[in-house]
Amino acid sequence: MTVAPLFAQADGPEGGVATWLTASDGVRIRVAVWAADAPKGTVLLFPGRTEYVEKYGRAARDLAQRGYATVAIDWRGQGIAARLQPNPALGHVADFKDYQLDVAAVMAHVQATGLPQPLYLLAHSMGGCIALRSLYDGLAVRAVCLTAPMLGIKLAAPLRPIAWALSSISKPLGFSNAVAPGQTETTYVLRSGFDGNDLTTDREMFTYMQVQCQAHPELSLGGPSLAWLNAALRETRALAQRPAPATPCLTYLGTAENIVDVPRITARMASWTNGQTVMVPGAKHEIMMEGAATRAMAFDGMAAFFAAHS
Repeated sequence: MTVAPLFAQADGPEGGVATWLTASDGVRIRVAVWAADAPKGTVLLFPGRTEYVEKYGRAARDLAQRGYATVAIDWRGQGIAARLQPNPALGHVADFKDYQLDVAAVMAHVQATGLPQPLYLLAHSMGGCIALRSLYDGLAVRAVCLTAPMLGIKLAAPLRPIAWALSSISKPLGFSNAVAPGQTETTYVLRSGFDGNDLTTDREMFTYMQVQCQAHPELSLGGPSLAWLNAALRETRALAQRPAPATPCLTYLGTAENIVDVPRITARMASWTNGQTVMVPGAKHEIMMEGAATRAMAFDGMAAFFAAHS
């Protein structure tokens, strides 16, 4: 294990440490650990697409205040983990199952470092998709909390068959590394501005994300490749065909969600026997990046849910 950078803009609890890990296929990823001596257990935090560990420093602070350690991940292809294409601005993965190699490396790190037990899982957006696959593969956590999980990608009905067709033919025709239509190589928080953004209603938290990407441009990631889009469509379709896992699940979803497929989420949660959904009035995609009152409600709920399954 080798110490990795952990940038101050994370604003996480004191004593946070980042480490380089190598997945079984040789890809280097990064993990950050905060509050390693917390008394109630450890939360594995699976970020979404484009994200990086510093973005969840404040979330780690909220969890530490409630008694939990946090382990956050730079997935392959984002943050300062190894980028998978010559163009570092391109979000890319060949197969979503590759993310499970990252999960395995993180779990080995958690065990090797003796982090507090039991383990819980908190996953956002794309991290929710990865989390669901991990649960099917036997990830040993007591309970899972999902925020706006990417169990489907929001696409207008006429565009869905086009997205499938274009992304499917891109590999045999040699353009799968092209950025997906409607996307750019500039990361969202630096190209959109606060007004009209789809992430949060809280200006200060939006600025928090902007400052991180401005201070460390190497953290930024632009739009996904057509290969990523095809892999995501295939993975979400495959997961939707399976019954819900047995792991207890709490899902938060904003009523102003505009990025992931809400009907796919509600269908999944309706079939999750020991699952429950909390609709957050007015919230957008980033429940953990909303205003102080919303964040307090969400983290209080997570902590109570985890404690109920300790």
